[in-house]
Amino acid sequence: MASLIERYRDRLPVTVDTPVVSLGEGSTPLLPAPRISRRLGVDLYLKWEGANPTGSFKDRGMTVAISKALERRAGTVVCASTGNTAASAAAYAARAGIVAVVLQPEGAVSSGKLAQARALGARILEVRGSFDEALSAARVLADRGTHVLVNSLNPDRLEGQKTAAFEIVEELGSTLDVLALPYGGGGNVTAYAHGFAESGAQPRLVAGEAAERGTTVASAIRIGTPAHAATAAEALASSGGTAVRLADEAILDAWRELAREEGVFCEPSSAAGLAALGTVELERGSVVVCVVTGHGLKDPDTAARLSPEPVAVDPEPDAIAEASR
Repeated sequence: MASLIERYRDRLPVTVDTPVVSLGEGSTPLLPAPRISRRLGVDLYLKWEGANPTGSFKDRGMTVAISKALERRAGTVVCASTGNTAASAAAYAARAGIVAVVLQPEGAVSSGKLAQARALGARILEVRGSFDEALSAARVLADRGTHVLVNSLNPDRLEGQKTAAFEIVEELGSTLDVLALPYGGGGNVTAYAHGFAESGAQPRLVAGEAAERGTTVASAIRIGTPAHAATAAEALASSGGTAVRLADEAILDAWRELAREEGVFCEPSSAAGLAALGTVELERGSVVVCVVTGHGLKDPDTAARLSPEPVAVDPEPDAIAEASR
């Protein structure tokens, strides 16, 4: 299969001299969601970005960012991360043979994401502060010229992420009415808007953000100050869309529904788009895509805490049948 960069080379900031660093990202499934479709009265599809190599949408942008960093002969990349960017940066840096430095807010990263970045050889530094403080430090290092920043402030990241919009339009054509997705830093909202604009499509954008950004259970969108707030607001307004502030329980209800009604196990933050759809008016029969951004194994602790415990039984058919009721 061709890499994401090869598939969309004419729409990405690469040249014949750009070394392509790929792990087979993109081409993720667009899954029909029949049960939730019936509840909402729409034709709903799930863009399952958890199928990317490191389990999140970040890989789309990271393949471009790391490829361009390698083209510029960078030896070290840096990111601030609540987990998904760290795992993706670590994987693509390892693939490229360069060093990834990860600045993670103290106590704010789930065990699954931390395990990924550690296993992939990143230099992980736990910052005694918030995500915003970690990002500020990463930006200073980038300004000094010693590190290449691979957060979404790097425009190459957003260029890669916009390709998800291309894939949706290719599969659905011009029939897409609404796109819903989580809203943390605002980079993905901005990237989708760019991708749809380049494809000649204009769905209404609905973004789900945590009402309590700094403490939400949805760790991937636990970002106090969105770096792309202005461009995200512009994208939402120009599409006739909106950002919806969500209580944690609404996000977790949507997370359970995706798992138990459609068989899609995502991390809690990835359900914010679906949670937001439940609060806005949708035209009956419209075509809606909900972006599910990351795999559930990114946050196994939350999944274990919120799911029923296994039931112990004897290895006897009657006992098993009784316990199965």
